[in-house]
Amino acid sequence: MQYTIREATTYDGDAISRIYCSYIPATAITFEEQPVDGQEMSRRIEQTLASHPFLVAETDGQTIGYAYGTSHRARASYRWAADVSVYLDAAHHRRGVGRALYSVLLPLLAAQGYVTVHAGITMPNPASVALHERMEFKLVGIFPNVGYKLGQWRDVGWWTRPLNNPRPKPDEPIPWPLMPRLRPVVHQAR
Repeated sequence: MQYTIREATTYDGDAISRIYCSYIPATAITFEEQPVDGQEMSRRIEQTLASHPFLVAETDGQTIGYAYGTSHRARASYRWAADVSVYLDAAHHRRGVGRALYSVLLPLLAAQGYVTVHAGITMPNPASVALHERMEFKLVGIFPNVGYKLGQWRDVGWWTRPLNNPRPKPDEPIPWPLMPRLRPVVHQAR
């Protein structure tokens, strides 16, 4: 099966909502507790694209996964760090789609000038840990009992990966709208 990775648009809100909402009621992978409709997801896509890339993977016109970057924290001195997330349709787990999305996303964030990327993973989640470690993320710590979902306190592990060497006087990260447009990238599923 071939699939294409491209930049998301607000028109992808319904398809991305469908994938994301499949995680909300029965897993602690996300700490959201209420469904997120397509309109809200479109708003989030638009907000993300104002500063960071938001990518979708699709095959035969169907969205099968997505990944995006966001600001790590709100304070100004964090602006060279980004957080990343990836979500896949359940039928496409363990087929290399998550890795392919990150293989496109991480170089884009590096080109923007980000120095590090971080991923928070609700524990336990061996599949997500394996993906991030295959992508050269390293565990830097675990926040114990940081969230409560589905009747249990949840730990969140944090993984990090360098993108660029830190410089004494770094250039400002380039906002995503000022970057060259991403051309769709075709991948072959495993």
